[in-house]
Amino acid sequence: MNRRTALAHVSFLLGGTLIGAEVFLSGCKNTTSQGSLFSTEDLALLDEIADTIIPATPDSGGGKAANTGAFMQQIVTDCYTKTEQEHFIKGIGAFKDACEAKYKKAFAGLPAAQKEAFLTALYKEANAYRETEAYKKQKDQFNKQQDEWVKAEEAKHNFGARYIKQNYPPHYFTMMRQLTLWGYFSSKEGMTKALRYIETPGRYDGAFPYKKGDKAWAL
Repeated sequence: MNRRTALAHVSFLLGGTLIGAEVFLSGCKNTTSQGSLFSTEDLALLDEIADTIIPATPDSGGGKAANTGAFMQQIVTDCYTKTEQEHFIKGIGAFKDACEAKYKKAFAGLPAAQKEAFLTALYKEANAYRETEAYKKQKDQFNKQQDEWVKAEEAKHNFGARYIKQNYPPHYFTMMRQLTLWGYFSSKEGMTKALRYIETPGRYDGAFPYKKGDKAWAL
């Protein structure tokens, strides 16, 4: 599966545009990152989050088996803008603080039911955050600044500026969830076990039999 097809599959699942997709599709790499943005503890936490969003089943591994934490690290480091990187890293800290405040322990130490409840609450919080006046105002101000920057750059004949302008980031959990689904369903674990996969597909068959509950195809 090529880059564009993989992103189309995951964008369909999420119902929107993936953060970092423009840089990923271009094959370019963000050169502003200096040193590692993530600690070993951060990567372990991201794996736990991914494994709660996509738990293992009898016939396929979950987010942790797909090394989704490492995937998040690579995309955030190579494809996120500096603003998005800072927002994501601060989000990891906010996630830890919120979990400690609610349960008096780290996320990894929670039973499965509490992990699911915590992420469900964050998912609702993230959706509500998108509709707040504060978020809308900050986003509008940020976008105006970026539009002014593009105009200034184009006046200097830098006509590629509009393709690298930054976007105002959403709630940090929205970013974590996007990366989890993107990483998992583009991994070997997700594509060959959670989905149905044929390495070399044959002819197109528009009347192929389908039963309710069948896995979707990876290709």
